[in-house]
Amino acid sequence: MHYTRQLLIMISLLSLFGCGKKPQYPADTITTRDGTELTFRFFAHASLAIEVNGTYIYVDPVMEHAAYNRLPKADIVLVTHHHSDHFDRAAVDELTTRQSEVVCDRTSAEAFEMNCHTMRPGSVANPIEGIRIEAVAAYNTSEGHTQFHPKAREDCGYILTIGGTRIYIAGDTELTPEMKALKDIDVAFLPVNQPYTMTVEQAVEAVKAIRPAIFYPYHYGQVEQKTNLEALQAALAEVTDVRIFPME
Repeated sequence: MHYTRQLLIMISLLSLFGCGKKPQYPADTITTRDGTELTFRFFAHASLAIEVNGTYIYVDPVMEHAAYNRLPKADIVLVTHHHSDHFDRAAVDELTTRQSEVVCDRTSAEAFEMNCHTMRPGSVANPIEGIRIEAVAAYNTSEGHTQFHPKAREDCGYILTIGGTRIYIAGDTELTPEMKALKDIDVAFLPVNQPYTMTVEQAVEAVKAIRPAIFYPYHYGQVEQKTNLEALQAALAEVTDVRIFPME
């Protein structure tokens, strides 16, 4: 009887935790310009993943945001900057193998002595076949906010070109001249929380400037000033396809 009870408890626990299966996170699948299916997986805040043709790209992984030990190993890890809600060395180490490519900004590489492909705004990398990465400047522009992400530090956003589709992951930034000048952006991830990144009004202006077909607000919440996602969606209803996922 005692053995049977233990077995039932073990079966219940295995059912609860998925028997070691890959954990499930909110996801959205798009089709690239060349007809390839590409899936975004949303973890939390600035942490997300891209899966395409069995290739896994992780953006700003942080251990508390996902069970990375139960997810596929990374082909590419992108780090936008060294703040703790974007860069977690333990998460990077958990995801990477000797074959993984880590792409990071200059400050992260120096601060954590990372052996990575170091990017500066304007630089370009082709870490694996079929994936092109362009670094875009990410910084604050509003008076009283420039200390959060100074331009001189050279934090990065990234444009990934996959299957002919250009995906802009902005990192921590406000609306900048460099962002306004971007062309042919198909998908945009823009941060919307104050005082550290964009206001709703700035995000609306940014989307109207770069005209992505799909806009994912991300990096919102975790601050006192709540982001009005409903107002953001309403303001852009006639401009782009706004897709909101839990990225607090």
